[in-house]
Amino acid sequence: MSQPFTQVDAFTAKPFAGNPAAVCVLAAERDAAWMQHVATEMNLAETAFLVRRDDGFSLRWFTPEVEVELCGHATLASSHVLWEEGHLDSGEQARFHTKSGLLTAVRHGDWISLDFPARPERPVEPPPELIRALAVDPVYVGKNVYDYIVQLADEAAVRALDPDQLTLKRLGVRGIMVTAVAATPGFDFVSRFFAPGSGVDEDPVTGSAHCCLGPFWQERLGKSELVAYQASARGGVIRVRVAGDRVILGGQAVTVARGEILA
Repeated sequence: MSQPFTQVDAFTAKPFAGNPAAVCVLAAERDAAWMQHVATEMNLAETAFLVRRDDGFSLRWFTPEVEVELCGHATLASSHVLWEEGHLDSGEQARFHTKSGLLTAVRHGDWISLDFPARPERPVEPPPELIRALAVDPVYVGKNVYDYIVQLADEAAVRALDPDQLTLKRLGVRGIMVTAVAATPGFDFVSRFFAPGSGVDEDPVTGSAHCCLGPFWQERLGKSELVAYQASARGGVIRVRVAGDRVILGGQAVTVARGEILA
């Protein structure tokens, strides 16, 4: 039996930008090995797999190499697919049961808001390999449960990064967030996200990273509602609102392809 999939560009209002994700709405649970094979074949930053439950959907995310515990852009893509393809009514809340607990999404016109757990960081002494791989003089280095966060002096330094991915891969973390105050009008901060240890050298737009970046910049900028730009080659816009131990991530999404998995 073939399995339909939909490819969606997330955190963008136009195709071929933002972060692509494949979304598979399954009729029944499939084993993890099959899902990993599919994600490897798709070769996108994430492939999402959903199964309907009485109170929502179970949701799992896979990179081309590993299953991850939290993914923003593939959750945004999944929400978009559920509404666009009639799995949920237009005004119905999307509910996802995941390895990071219950996540929800609601739609406001062209925008989707995700309710995610905050993942704050703490200051750490950076390993020499991190600084050597980035070739930067950081303002600040911290770490949360998943990633390092590295603050640089300005947006230009973030955009200019060309890190040593092999060295970053050896750090043993999911990824590395590099961020600075935005110089571009209309944005509060910019970032890039490198995740060679998860099979993605540079992730185009990383929703889950903003579960850390939101509280980080709230403290430094003194505002709980922020607009972020992830300055990858594809680029993407994320609205961020910090609400206690939760972070509300806002983004848009565009369907770019549909197909079938025959294996």
